[in-house]
Amino acid sequence: MADAHLLPDRILFGAAFYDEYRVNGDLERDLDLMAEASFSVIRVGESVWATWEPEPGVYHLDWLQPVLDGAHARGISVVLGTPTYAVPPWLRAMDPELAGEEATGVRHPWGWRQEVDITHPLFRQHAEGVIRAIVAKYASHPAIIGYQVDNEPGPFLLHNQRVFDGFLSWLEGRYGDVETLNREWGLTFWSQRIRSWDELWRPDGNHSPQYQLEWRRYQAELVTEFIAWQARIVREYAGPRQFVTTCISYERPAMDDRQLVQQLDVTAGNPYYLMQEALRIGVEVPRTAKWWSSGVWALFEQGDRMYSSAQAPFLVTETNAQSIGQSHWQHHTPYPGQIALAGLALVARGARMIEYWQWQTPHYGIETYWGGVLPHSGQPGRIYREIAELGRRLRDLGPVLEGFTPDADVALLYSIDTKQSFEFYPPLADAEGGPDRTSYLRIFDRYYRAGFEAGIQSRIVHADQFRERDAEDFVAEFPTLVVPTLYVADDGMLDALVRYAEAGGHLVVGIRTGYGDQLARARPERAPGRLAAAAGVWYDEYSTLDAPVGIDGATFGGGRAEGWADALVADGADVVAVYSSGIYAGRPVVTSREHGAGRVTYVGTLPDLALATSILRWAVPIASASEWQLDAPVTVTSGSSGGERVWFISNWSPEPATAHPPQRSGEEPIVLEPWDVTVLVEQRDPKSGAVYIPEPERIEQS
Repeated sequence: MADAHLLPDRILFGAAFYDEYRVNGDLERDLDLMAEASFSVIRVGESVWATWEPEPGVYHLDWLQPVLDGAHARGISVVLGTPTYAVPPWLRAMDPELAGEEATGVRHPWGWRQEVDITHPLFRQHAEGVIRAIVAKYASHPAIIGYQVDNEPGPFLLHNQRVFDGFLSWLEGRYGDVETLNREWGLTFWSQRIRSWDELWRPDGNHSPQYQLEWRRYQAELVTEFIAWQARIVREYAGPRQFVTTCISYERPAMDDRQLVQQLDVTAGNPYYLMQEALRIGVEVPRTAKWWSSGVWALFEQGDRMYSSAQAPFLVTETNAQSIGQSHWQHHTPYPGQIALAGLALVARGARMIEYWQWQTPHYGIETYWGGVLPHSGQPGRIYREIAELGRRLRDLGPVLEGFTPDADVALLYSIDTKQSFEFYPPLADAEGGPDRTSYLRIFDRYYRAGFEAGIQSRIVHADQFRERDAEDFVAEFPTLVVPTLYVADDGMLDALVRYAEAGGHLVVGIRTGYGDQLARARPERAPGRLAAAAGVWYDEYSTLDAPVGIDGATFGGGRAEGWADALVADGADVVAVYSSGIYAGRPVVTSREHGAGRVTYVGTLPDLALATSILRWAVPIASASEWQLDAPVTVTSGSSGGERVWFISNWSPEPATAHPPQRSGEEPIVLEPWDVTVLVEQRDPKSGAVYIPEPERIEQS
């Protein structure tokens, strides 16, 4: 139900603002500071159910009125949240079964947030009451432009009896009878055949990949239904120009973003990222949690991942102002300049709103040291000044970025089913030889990062989104499609990939693609299944690689095979590269074959970064920024706006750097200061060709 016309024309800019948390300062002064920082939006209200409803059925709603009135008086719009993710103690005390169970019979302890069973009727009753009270009160307020229902849904898989009973009903609706389930899941194995639905075992001890995949699909549907339920209630009151969204944390286990956003008007997400050296190109800082990213490439990937949910621009509902996380021992505030670098990087990948979490650093609670725009003192400092500078830049760039759409040189296919299957049943080993449950991200990120290192802009496309497209239209938009891994896929999906190549596309597929079917069952045919004939290659054997293996081949300039090796047999395909040593020494590692009007390339290993980058450069020889001449730490990304091309040129290093746009190689280069970013608008002159106009702020400075 994503509705692009509800997106604002301008780039919204602001922060989450909780006046109800106030310890010092003054509301009017804070709103004035926001206006001076060119804030155009704040997010309010989503975290304090007990403030809205201090006791059952008793609503205190007027406390938000001064915030909304003050914001509107300053031209600041408001996104109003529903507070259902933070359950008040009085509701928890009503029924101990309200607690969500992380495992069967193991209730999530209270004292955190989102501990509730979202399917419980008592929770739904009181959640509906507070939603209706808040939205009915404020829907007509002129400051309100949209609603955020709940917050980062799907934090854990629910194991409550009610949920499991619902799962059994869901299975009966999908399979009809237990004999069909026995056959489709292969429950003859280990004598697991059931005679009736009540004989199905609980998920806690499950070792069946088919069971686990369906269990994850069901959990995602529960979360989607919950958010859709809230959205329906809100829309009873919302005006025609008010959007409904939720903020997505993309690594939540019980959430399928492509399903979720179909119930909403706009995609919104929370990209958090490590700063300081983690935003310096050429430096590796470990990613110690899945909900934040590390590395410049990974920041861009977060933007592209949010765009992928609906294949449309998105809102950033939370992102870094200072240090992030609940820890009191990790404080990595941004280097001067990194706030603008990161903010404009997200805009370059399709963000229509940048909103920081939060306005002022909290004085109490687990997030006491999660840094806001203002510090604990409430006095504006460096962070405020840098955010205000970015706000002014985005305000001035508004006309330039109206209707902006990011460019993409290649499409990367993303499969939530494969990701969830690999989290349970991973193909790769970790450093200790155990199961690497991040196998999907490890494989997908390798190809995404390789494209980034090659100067290629990517568009992440969900498997179902690709399948819905006409093959010729998709080829016209994306001449190269990379499928890093697609283990879970039915026949129709694999046939759609073949049609893409037949229509003229270059299809690049990686390990495990085509091996499993829609229930993660190994296909009873030579791999890569229905892709084998088009690819001109097959294999029956494969091996873990305990150590990297070199490759030989004139096409690629070095690189190694990691983690996995297919024992490929070329059957009509050209051998592009072979293993130089190891168990499959001399056997193909990369093959390629013309098919129809296009080509299928098969990569039979997890390529290291050097090899993956070479593969991407070969598969995408011409990219949007190919003609730019750049110093090593500089990136160039682009998009179209009103028929003009907009370029974002960023220096991700503490040293000055330069960039030469095309057709200006003989002129003075663009000089970027440390941690600097500039925006150019490309206009075409019939006589001189491309003319690059700096953003308004840079014109004034020059």
